[in-house]
Amino acid sequence: MPSPIFADLSPSTVWQHFATLCEIPRPSKQEAALRAHLQAWASGQGLPAEVDAAGNLLIRKPAAPGCEAWPTVVLQAHLDMVCQKNRGSAHDFTRDPIVPVLRDGWLIAENTTLGADNGIGAALMLAVLEAADLRHGPIEALFTVDEEAGMGGARGLAPGWLTGQLMLNLDTEDWGEFYLGCAGGLDVDVSRPGEAEPLPAGWTVCRIALSGLRGGHSGVDIHEERGNAIKLLVEVLHDLAGVMPYRLVSLQGGTARNALPREAFAVIALPMAEGLERWLATQQSGLRERLRGVDDGLSLALEAAESESVMAGQDQFAWLAALHAAPHGVRRMSRQVPGVVETSNNLGMVDLHPGGGQGNFMVRSLVDRSAGALADEIVSLFALAGTEAVKSGQYPGWTPNPDSALLKTCQAVFAREFGGASAVKVIHAGLECGIIGAQYPGMDIVSFGPTIRGAHAPGERVEVAAVARCWDLLKAILAALG
Repeated sequence: MPSPIFADLSPSTVWQHFATLCEIPRPSKQEAALRAHLQAWASGQGLPAEVDAAGNLLIRKPAAPGCEAWPTVVLQAHLDMVCQKNRGSAHDFTRDPIVPVLRDGWLIAENTTLGADNGIGAALMLAVLEAADLRHGPIEALFTVDEEAGMGGARGLAPGWLTGQLMLNLDTEDWGEFYLGCAGGLDVDVSRPGEAEPLPAGWTVCRIALSGLRGGHSGVDIHEERGNAIKLLVEVLHDLAGVMPYRLVSLQGGTARNALPREAFAVIALPMAEGLERWLATQQSGLRERLRGVDDGLSLALEAAESESVMAGQDQFAWLAALHAAPHGVRRMSRQVPGVVETSNNLGMVDLHPGGGQGNFMVRSLVDRSAGALADEIVSLFALAGTEAVKSGQYPGWTPNPDSALLKTCQAVFAREFGGASAVKVIHAGLECGIIGAQYPGMDIVSFGPTIRGAHAPGERVEVAAVARCWDLLKAILAALG
């Protein structure tokens, strides 16, 4: 049953749809239950709904009376959400509803991600489909799947399915800004088989936990130089090798390719652990000093652990050397769009154990060639370490069109409705606009949304008042396109 906090929020129709999205689990690649619910809902509204081979949902709504000759407008958002939770949380994203709270004008999920990215966009679209008093031309509401795990829905979008030449993407996170371009990107997956060796007799096994980082969106927040738990823990292990001998048992960190890793854990074996806790306290102080004002909550803790095996020495060396040398963060700022990151990468996930391991890098760039070049550097680095690295899932950036007629309409409506100028931006994150635009040449696309903070991390929140303004803006834009 939806949380009662939604009952007093306005606009009620938008928030009630978002409440439904909070109730139905929707991790990437597991959107089937939500999609089936929305199909049934559309049928109850008398609206035709179709699903393509990739799993995307398209609901069509006819024009309002008297608006039949108006241009068809595509509204677009994705159904899936990034699933991140705080350590110790028992939340199961495949089963449990999201439980938000209302605080100081923001709707917040305290221990998990909220799914406002992109659930608010989907809720706005559902509200348009439901409303009987809006003026608009024909509507094609496209709900894509698998956006957060590789843009699979957009990349598999059925050709010729959409008829509209105007598209409003509702997947950006700063009110008062219209987005006209975004980064493209690709993944680099690294893997290496391993051969376990027995735990040396008499050695102690312990676990080093690095936690307390803010995490966040690997594109939107990458320029803030927040800590990457994997990189920092690998640095600690590198420094430890100069202090005392040890063997690596396992290393895990990060849970999503497009989220900055907040936690990482290493199980090690060593002849004796005396002095290790004191040494880690010194390391913690040094890392906190480096990240002061950015990630003040960093913590290094030592815990007891058990294992009967360790990684082979050559595997330990290959992994830790390559991960220590691997790039992470901003590679280059844009010269064409001042203040915007051009190229970056995120070491998002690592899972190493005596039998082998794998990791993932997500590379982004406003320049497709630059994304490929950085990915090739990562491949070359791991090749030197004898570790396989494979590029996959490349998707194009969205090239800005400053002459967009749709943008001019959006800006004029914003100025009229809200009495001020809007900003035009390019975002260092992956929107589906570039992929859809490549499949539908000539489509005029603009993206906007309410203010969302902390996307892709626990504590994600959306400003309630910005959602109401976004609803008013969307209605006014649709009415103006006639």
